[in-house]
Amino acid sequence: MDEASVVPARSTNERHRLHSGVLRDFIIGFTDGLTVPFALTAGLSSLGSSKLVVTGGLAELFSGAISMGLGAYLATITDEQHYATERVREEKELQDCPNEETEEIYRILCVYGAERTEVAPFVDALKKDPEQWIQFMMDFELRLERPSRHGAYISSAVMGIAYFIGGLLPMIPYFAIRHATTALFVSIGITAVILVVFGYLKCAYAGCGVRQSIFGAAQTLCVGAAAAGASYGIVRAVDSSNTS
Repeated sequence: MDEASVVPARSTNERHRLHSGVLRDFIIGFTDGLTVPFALTAGLSSLGSSKLVVTGGLAELFSGAISMGLGAYLATITDEQHYATERVREEKELQDCPNEETEEIYRILCVYGAERTEVAPFVDALKKDPEQWIQFMMDFELRLERPSRHGAYISSAVMGIAYFIGGLLPMIPYFAIRHATTALFVSIGITAVILVVFGYLKCAYAGCGVRQSIFGAAQTLCVGAAAAGASYGIVRAVDSSNTS
């Protein structure tokens, strides 16, 4: 009975951790994809050609998605290298100054309100297994979690795909509408709705209340609008200076 109750709890925790990481990568990729390509296409629309917007937008969309995916992968690989380096350093410290490392264990545990005499049996038991001792220091002193190479592939794929989906949605009107200005207004409407809904759901999923979620939706909308407005103004200014 007790064993059965422990196993599902462990499985639930693992699923929660995996889904949180995937959701984080999707949020980052989708948000960047929704704002950056939209800002670019909004700026290019000032030139008056839907074909130019589609060409430039697709070029940025594919390159941005690949860049986001590779960036996520390289970030995980860097974390993995950092973890390995810190573990080697911790092993050396354990060999060179075990007494100082022992005192570090006491300091870590006593922060939680335990007395030194109460945690002494645990410290003595931990010192008998150097591997667990090192792992304890990695977890509680350095607060580093071992990165997963498999997770790097998942993070890369999720972030790249999310960026592509987020960037493709604002471009849809330019495929169907020849007049770039008209397509821009349709794109603005679609993007505004998506930003509001996405911003609200993102905050709601994080456990925020209704008021905080509404604020998050408004904040996401303002960021997208500011990026698009800045891009549109810069391209329009450059185009005016070239024609004058």
